[in-house]
Amino acid sequence: MRRKIPSSRSLQAFEAAARHGNFARAAEELSLTEGAISRQIARLEALLACKLFDRTCSRVQLNPIGARYAHHVRETLERLDRDTQYIKGMPQGSKSLEIAALPTFASRWLIPRLGSFSRRHPDITLNIAAKTDPFILTGSGFDAAVHFEHPAWAGMRMHFLFEERLVPVCHPALLTGEKDIATQLNGLPRIHRRQNPEAWDSYARENGIMLENPAQGVRYDLHEMAIAAALSGQGVALVPHLYVEKELSNGALVAPWSPSAALSKKFCLVKPAETGINETALLAFEQWLHDESGGVK
Repeated sequence: MRRKIPSSRSLQAFEAAARHGNFARAAEELSLTEGAISRQIARLEALLACKLFDRTCSRVQLNPIGARYAHHVRETLERLDRDTQYIKGMPQGSKSLEIAALPTFASRWLIPRLGSFSRRHPDITLNIAAKTDPFILTGSGFDAAVHFEHPAWAGMRMHFLFEERLVPVCHPALLTGEKDIATQLNGLPRIHRRQNPEAWDSYARENGIMLENPAQGVRYDLHEMAIAAALSGQGVALVPHLYVEKELSNGALVAPWSPSAALSKKFCLVKPAETGINETALLAFEQWLHDESGGVK
């Protein structure tokens, strides 16, 4: 069935008029006459079988339906413009993948390694977007996600990568030799990740450490924020070891406490249930991820 989609001219005229609240200014922006803008909007209103503007004397104003439609049209035109510019910049014959990833994983583990992927597959462009929570992959616009194993991915194809283990880390200046490590942990300010408020309590029970008021301390949304707080000497943070390997090796952070065995999650590459048009490129990305994550415990 043929779709009843407005012309791009009508949509552009409407979006400009809605944004300016004035047909004359919209006409000036689009290098058209005010009459042309009026006719394009009249065609759009005829197609929609409803009015988008309230007209009083020589003035026009978006009505509630028009305001809602303008929001969606603006988003659609902006997305179409971005996609068009992106396609124009792609070399002939190249492929691309849209990958969703956890923010800190993307910035601290995935992106620093992408040079290796580019050298192996120069014809594949990886576009990375941050996604903190699981989502419905089908119809999302993403070819795959690198995320935690989660019931929300039921029905998807999952390839296990590695297990994340949390470890307490802090700036070395916060430690002294006057007390044992467990006692010092109790005395240090604790940094929490907002999505896991029970983490410190669980860690203390697992390792037989007495923490007075384990819930006390600042809270941040992302592991990246907690790591930044630890680096600035604000306290001790429970973060995945793989995120702070560089800082631990160069001495910017120290981890004298044991990593947690209970506080762990599995990282997976999540793919749609059905094979897509980018399956060949996705298989190449999957193999590269498998090779890169082989040494991660």
